[in-house]
Amino acid sequence: MILKLGIPKGSLQDATVELFRKAGYRIIIHGRSYYPTIDDPTIECLLLRAQEMARYVEEGLLDAGLTGYDWVIENNADVEEIADLIYSKTGSGKARWVLAVPENSDIHSAKDLEGKRIATEAVGLTERYLKQNGVTAKVEFSWGATEVKPPKLADAIVEITETGSSLRANHMRIVETILETNTKLIANKQSWADPEKKAKLEQLAMLLEGSIRAEGKVGLLINVPRNRLDEVLAILPSLHTPTVSALTDQDWVDVTAVLDEVTVRDLIPELKARGATGIVEFPLNKVIP
Repeated sequence: MILKLGIPKGSLQDATVELFRKAGYRIIIHGRSYYPTIDDPTIECLLLRAQEMARYVEEGLLDAGLTGYDWVIENNADVEEIADLIYSKTGSGKARWVLAVPENSDIHSAKDLEGKRIATEAVGLTERYLKQNGVTAKVEFSWGATEVKPPKLADAIVEITETGSSLRANHMRIVETILETNTKLIANKQSWADPEKKAKLEQLAMLLEGSIRAEGKVGLLINVPRNRLDEVLAILPSLHTPTVSALTDQDWVDVTAVLDEVTVRDLIPELKARGATGIVEFPLNKVIP
């Protein structure tokens, strides 16, 4: 069994390779080659633009791929959505497709777009949005730098943003959010019906989700006097109840916990003040519930 897997080329490429590394898979991209190698003989990778991924997965040219929910909608692709993988080129989180206009525009809602010109990379998504609002407007495909086209080349744009900073820098105002999106692991429906491929995809999804869940978390290993254990546990937040193990010295116990990394710098001095010793902080690649 060989699973043909699409890896998104472009802005998500490096973040995807790093996510797979944390999940336990080593992907190597060779220069300008579109065929990365992966250290799993049952997976065959292909680099492909996220915008095209859903179409090739639907047609069965790929068994599965990683792409944005927005491009599944844009291509109206009939695929199996296996897992939400909320990560991005800049970190973790969702992105939004928004309707945006110049700061001084008189457009304040979808209804104000009647007869206007809109520039966007997501033509299908925008046309469906206009239809839902009963508006007729001209939608033009934008090849890039969409945010600089108004007011001379377009009245409004539909653009993707994570923080809105680029839009603000170009003196654009967000009118409405059209769609929230994040990366998804999708599969061809016939491939998903194949027991071997389905099992492989479920395993892949579990490991990738575990890697995302581990983002921003660390493990903490602590030696604690048994008579002060309650004091330590009272201030120790954890993903689940901390693990407490007996040591050879009956007066001491070992405590292991998974914590948000940002809490640890303030927590360690407090733990030390409550008698904890041998405090070890370690990184996590995966957290599997």
